[in-house]
Amino acid sequence: MLAIMADPIAEEHVSQVGELCCECGQFHLLLDNHLYNFQDEVDDELICHICLQPLLQPMDTPCGHTYCFKCLENFMQEYNFCPMDRKKLSFQQCHKSSLLVRNLLDKLIVFCPFKAECQQTMQRCELEAHLQNRCPGFKKYKSELQQKKNPISKGKEDPPTKVETNTPKDPEVPSGGSSLVAESSAAAVVSLGTAEPGLVNPAFEETEEDLPQRTSLVAETTTIEIHREDPEEELGMRIVGGKDTPLGNIVVQEVLRDSVIAADGRIAPGDHILEVNGVNISSVTHCQAVSFLRHPGPVLHLMVLQEKGFSNKTAQQDSTSVTNREVIHVTLIKRDRSEPLGIKLIRKTDEAGIFILDLLEGGLAAKNGKLSRNDRVLSINGQDLRQGTPEAAAQIIQTTESRVNFVILRQPGVQLSDPIEDGSTSNNSSSSSSSNGGSPVHHRRRLDQNHYRRKSTYQKDLPQGYISHEKTVAIKKEPKESLGITIGGGRDNKNKLPIYVTSVQPIGCLFRDGRIKRGDVLLSINGIDLTHLNYYEAVSALKSNAASHSVILKALEIISLNSPEPSLDIKEQGFSWSPLWITWLGLPSYLHCCQDIVLSKGNLESWGFSIVGGFEESKGNQPFFIKTIVPGTPAFRDRKLKCGDEIVAVNGVPAIGMSNSELIPMLKEQRNKVTLTVVSWPGSLV
Repeated sequence: MLAIMADPIAEEHVSQVGELCCECGQFHLLLDNHLYNFQDEVDDELICHICLQPLLQPMDTPCGHTYCFKCLENFMQEYNFCPMDRKKLSFQQCHKSSLLVRNLLDKLIVFCPFKAECQQTMQRCELEAHLQNRCPGFKKYKSELQQKKNPISKGKEDPPTKVETNTPKDPEVPSGGSSLVAESSAAAVVSLGTAEPGLVNPAFEETEEDLPQRTSLVAETTTIEIHREDPEEELGMRIVGGKDTPLGNIVVQEVLRDSVIAADGRIAPGDHILEVNGVNISSVTHCQAVSFLRHPGPVLHLMVLQEKGFSNKTAQQDSTSVTNREVIHVTLIKRDRSEPLGIKLIRKTDEAGIFILDLLEGGLAAKNGKLSRNDRVLSINGQDLRQGTPEAAAQIIQTTESRVNFVILRQPGVQLSDPIEDGSTSNNSSSSSSSNGGSPVHHRRRLDQNHYRRKSTYQKDLPQGYISHEKTVAIKKEPKESLGITIGGGRDNKNKLPIYVTSVQPIGCLFRDGRIKRGDVLLSINGIDLTHLNYYEAVSALKSNAASHSVILKALEIISLNSPEPSLDIKEQGFSWSPLWITWLGLPSYLHCCQDIVLSKGNLESWGFSIVGGFEESKGNQPFFIKTIVPGTPAFRDRKLKCGDEIVAVNGVPAIGMSNSELIPMLKEQRNKVTLTVVSWPGSLV
């Protein structure tokens, strides 16, 4: 069940009965069960004898009775016996009903609640997807709600989140570093479970095990001011998404090291960019968002939505202590990659994240003098470490060539709490910066993440709006005449890209011919297959064959009909050119490289990611994409899954052709381990 926060507009009218629920389409209190209009009379065996409605999230008692999860939980807060036979009972003794019972309940036929505009009936489990993707009545309701909420907005879609109405009423969110802190009372708290078209949230599903431990999944909106000495310098982050893709919002996929964004330290992968210099980009195309973010200027104002993970009662109770904290930016410059920083990092038993235990005398950090014991490390080089580990910090430090940008949280006068979580972690973290040359003790992940060509069973048709055109170019040339192209990609690239043309120079035979264009994927030259080569192998093959009197090139041109690439060639603005993220979405399946990512979790954890996409009647088959990765969860800790990754299969079962209502149960049924087969494309560089 998705956690939906109260909406300010709806609350003005229905403050006593709650907001119109995006899952059942009816008004009810946030903590109450969903409401449905059933077509037929439901068998008494499937009725909860507390609320007298068909069971929702059915729970079995040891004495053989079954109730709705929420009904039983609320009842057990007041009483310690079964409502039916009054036998002694505790909530911990109960367990969720069998899959058979849950399936029978999900198959009950219900009416769409928007009877005036929609007369359809469907299974209860299909209602949410119907409302989000097909129901004209719900679409009309959302449109009217958006107009009331933002009458001057030109966007036609719902905003990505809804602000919780009981958040502190500060006049504005400060642009200072305090907005990074998860406990900050100044930032607005919003629900990441807000329903959007095509959005499903297996990561945020409040299962029977989850609810007693956590209250809600929250995020903060923050205004960030980025300063650039060179107004045309690139920001140094990759983005995915846009209203012309299933992701909808613009999401940060990656922050590049030693970049403007990394030096600032406040933006992290997974953040949603809502505004650029006061312009709402929550409902613009991918290309439009790229244009806004590439716009030159000395100062850039960004409004971002930053996920904070699951909040709990203790965190909320302790939030008052944040007032004395400050966020500090510190940059250490290494003379070479192997130079140690002289920092020992640890974890605490009572607080998430990593902390500075000690600064080694004579080390780079100690000489700099700006870091202190007990500083909490929020990020290093733009990599979010608020829920991180010392091992992750060590790896970032080790792979940094020169500038190491720290964002730390400091609360004066507080000493490190004992005991340290485990000694081995402290040893590992200290080794990353001690006199041993900086080589961490922990094992590095292998660079090869088991990539392989997309299997025939995983093949998919090109998405709507894309055309893939293969062309053969035969050219007669002088022996010393060059081809006149530069290339990028290669299967040694971290995204395992095919070889593509980055530029066609005005000298050379291909410029004169005119058929090979920037962005074309090179398939072969004189019969030599280029699609499996790394960058240097491809360069060698092109050079050796360019010496021939005749050259036959096979290339693939990807054309996006809905979102043609904008003209971003104004002096290239310092950007080294590469195809936009949406271009890769039109690449045929046989050129994709997949990797298997294995996630493991405990019984009380969520997987930690949300997905969008899947089959919709109005749009046909759409790929499933990772939209959100929640801090502190298995998907976040694993660090291989990224926002914008396409889910190809789950435990070897192809996802192509599935609706979200089919894929969600597959993910939910995996108790402790799941294998995701994904294809990853680099986000557009801004």
